Amino acid sequence: MSYYQHHLFFCTNQRENGESCCQQHGAQAMRDYLKDRAKAVGLQNVRINSAGCLGRCDDGPVIVVYPEGTWYTYIDESDLDDILSEHLQNGRVVERLKL
Repeated sequence: MSYYQHHLFFCTNQRENGESCCQQHGAQAMRDYLKDRAKAVGLQNVRINSAGCLGRCDDGPVIVVYPEGTWYTYIDESDLDDILSEHLQNGRVVERLKL
């Protein structure tokens, strides 16, 4: 059994050449927000990490949740709250955000 029930990777890549990237959408701040929210609600079996480019820049910003391998995009904190409550707490994929 895995140490964590869920492991999230937030693409926080910043491209120097001005091409589309997740960091243009505030990905690091959004990752920090979700990490703080998970801690506030007492989720202890979830790991939330920053990652370099995940190769889906045109779909960005993106998060991938393991072990399921579920890919999400998001716009704002409300979307992240839905991922937290639905997927991480209740085990239900948030279809409207799924890639």
